Amino acid sequence: MSTTDTPDIAIIETSSLGDRSYLISHNGIALVVDPQRDIDRIESLAREKNARITHVFETHIHNDYVTGGLELARATGAQYVVPDGDPVGFERRAVVDGDVVDADPLFMQVMHTPGHTHHHVSYVLRGTKGTPVAVFTGGSMLYGSTGRTDLLGSEHTHDLTHAQFHSVRRLVDELPADTEVYPTHGFGSFCSATPTSGDSSTIGEQRSANPALTQDEQTYVDTLIDGLAAYPAYYAHMGVINTAGPAPVDLSMPTPVDPAELRRRIEAREWVVDLRSRTAFAAGHLDGSLGFELSSSFVTYLGWLYQWGAPLTLIGDTADDILTATRELARIGIDSPSGSAVGDITDLTGEHPVRSYGTSDFAGLREALGNNDNDRVVLDTRQPEEYDAGHIPGAVNIPLPELAERHHEVPTGEIWVHCASGYRASIAASILDRADRTVVLVDDDYDSVEKLGLDTER
Repeated sequence: MSTTDTPDIAIIETSSLGDRSYLISHNGIALVVDPQRDIDRIESLAREKNARITHVFETHIHNDYVTGGLELARATGAQYVVPDGDPVGFERRAVVDGDVVDADPLFMQVMHTPGHTHHHVSYVLRGTKGTPVAVFTGGSMLYGSTGRTDLLGSEHTHDLTHAQFHSVRRLVDELPADTEVYPTHGFGSFCSATPTSGDSSTIGEQRSANPALTQDEQTYVDTLIDGLAAYPAYYAHMGVINTAGPAPVDLSMPTPVDPAELRRRIEAREWVVDLRSRTAFAAGHLDGSLGFELSSSFVTYLGWLYQWGAPLTLIGDTADDILTATRELARIGIDSPSGSAVGDITDLTGEHPVRSYGTSDFAGLREALGNNDNDRVVLDTRQPEEYDAGHIPGAVNIPLPELAERHHEVPTGEIWVHCASGYRASIAASILDRADRTVVLVDDDYDSVEKLGLDTER
């Protein structure tokens, strides 16, 4: 292909979920692969490129986010291309291995690459001369890894892991070494079986980087299955929503509520979530609210802990914060929060006092532990595999997703709560504070533990 025949491939990052969508444009037409639910980003990008979206492709029924594919296809009149096999509740072009989608002058060839799901496919983008330009691998071949194989239930994991091994090898066997690889998962997504490396790659580069290509089949299967860690609880809802067909997205500002209504909702034990920074929350917050700092980890952990379907009210410094959180939540199917409040926290408390707790770092924890005060508890909210790799002697390990149900297991005394960076610990601190426990948030990187001589047990 000459330079003028080369399609443009634009990446749409959703860093909060660790995923990528793609818009391929050429000669005024555009193809979209695995779009997120907030389709306005994709529509805007297509307009910038003066391209009309003619086809929307899904590599699989997603388990980590609500797709925007159905709505995007309806909004643009594009053909909606989805792998055959799943009993979906909407009209689509169902494709199987070997099918070719003609998006003149471009072509997408379908390759069945099971592993992440049974019906997962990859799409090989071929140009005007039929030469493979790129392959969109969804949750199959990732950069130095593969998609996890346990999301459809443990009874399928063994067979899907073997299938994943062969799918990745098929991609390498059938595509030229210089074919660009564009996965959907693997940029922080829990859909990745193991951590990935790099922001771009080719089929040739994966030969020496991907475990499905550098290990024998049984070693790959055993290593992948043994290394599978916990994934967010909200994943249980994603496949169901995507199979039925998601409703149109609503990104409008939630209804404002006043201090009296905020208090009523808190006393009713509804979810009232404060989006401000974790240090601001610690310094002053509404008694009974929960702190989920609006950051790249916000939607993952709120979705993980959230009681599905419960009323949810958001508190933020600005309206933009509320709108950003609303967008993030819509991506995982938490639609139309039931209310919002914006402004200085002291103006939102009404007649009730502001509640607070202390913050420190690991140096402060070392000093506190040196006081030989038995009325002090170290709570480690990391996952068990993190704890087993090294932890502070005597620390109690309750992973954050389990804390709401297990907070009564934390011994009495002043609780110094930590994780690997401070983010999970900040959520845990708010949960414990709501339970009227005395808390100190350790807002620090766990790397400091060894440097400070807080020897870790393994």
